[in-house]
Amino acid sequence: MSERKPSRRGFLKAAALAPVMAQLATARRALGDELAGLGERTAAQGLGASLASSYRLDPSITYLNHGSIGTIPRAIQQAHRKYLEICETNPWVHMWGEAWKEPLQQVRNQAASMLCCDASEVAFTHNTTEAFNLLANGLPLAAGDEVLFSSLNHTGASACWHHMAEVRGFTVREFDFPLREVPHLTADDVVGIYREQIRPETRVLVFTHVDNQVGLRHPVKELAAAARERGVQFVAVDAAQTVGMIPLDVAAMGVDVYATSPHKWLQAPKGLGLVYVRQEIQDNLRPMWVTWGQARYRGTARIYEDYGTRNLPEVLSLGDAIDFQQQLDESNKEHHHRRLWEAARSAVAESPRLRWRSPTTWRLSAALYSIEPIGESSRAVFERLYSRHGYVFRPFEIEGLNAVRLSPNVMNTRGQIAEVLAKVAEKG
Repeated sequence: MSERKPSRRGFLKAAALAPVMAQLATARRALGDELAGLGERTAAQGLGASLASSYRLDPSITYLNHGSIGTIPRAIQQAHRKYLEICETNPWVHMWGEAWKEPLQQVRNQAASMLCCDASEVAFTHNTTEAFNLLANGLPLAAGDEVLFSSLNHTGASACWHHMAEVRGFTVREFDFPLREVPHLTADDVVGIYREQIRPETRVLVFTHVDNQVGLRHPVKELAAAARERGVQFVAVDAAQTVGMIPLDVAAMGVDVYATSPHKWLQAPKGLGLVYVRQEIQDNLRPMWVTWGQARYRGTARIYEDYGTRNLPEVLSLGDAIDFQQQLDESNKEHHHRRLWEAARSAVAESPRLRWRSPTTWRLSAALYSIEPIGESSRAVFERLYSRHGYVFRPFEIEGLNAVRLSPNVMNTRGQIAEVLAKVAEKG
């Protein structure tokens, strides 16, 4: 039998793809060259000051608010701009052609590897809030079913449940977490607090991996197991504050959904989200919106990102952000975050005008912690320190919490932590 010759149409398609793929490959090689040696340099010099030149932060400010919104490394910004430039040379080819499919699948594989799950369980959203709206709209809930979460929940993972409860008939119950007791709690205490709140009608439990107020790192695996024992069917975790900050293995956690906003600790472009949806619940979770991809993507979490047109340069940059973070090494990053946390603890212990409001063991802590300025409003402290010294952090004055929340990242130093807390302790 003679070998089948390629069709003229197929030849033209391949010929059109070649220069497009070459452009992308060139852009990604340039990023690889930019990141070359980053891991060795930071391993030798440590994180912190050695990374200062990797960002475009205004030198007149000290940025300690990554828990609200992060900043993108220079290399990722440059790569993102290059992808945009390439895309706009022929949007029809780049947005709807074949050239970007393999690189985008590579990003999905990278995200799955980082989370320790299967790529079929990963969906690209726009932020954590979108993932929880997907759950409130799509889980099989009805009258008699309860959704439970604590006052530590972020509004983005809470408001959607109240909104859809009116439409779908299920109930929502929020309980007050003992915020003032956080410094004295153990992991068993945290699990016990949630376990006592679960009722026979509780079908969904929602909690944060690390909350955005005091930085309590919930013992996820133990909490999920306790919820299952009490009959909870769906366990969903708000992971906006953990992906990119600490090592993760979501498959081992025993949760159904794990959602994050990569613009914080992963330092990806704004407007991107990432969600793990356990394979076993995908048949029970209806998509929130659909276009033409449901049949094609059936059996994977891609059915939840069936948008049609999407900002592909932005998604491609997510893979670059993951590459950047992996160059820093997870254990090196966690060691750095712990040293900054210890520096903050020491500064508070030495000042009679400061009070620690976050967990006091690293197991329950994270790169996000709150300190009370005794005798002064945290809002007033922020306004004073920002206007005079350029310190950027988050003041909290809610639910009895009057605190300065610091959330430093890989480019921050112990010296900066000591300096800002010395300023916080000064009388206004």
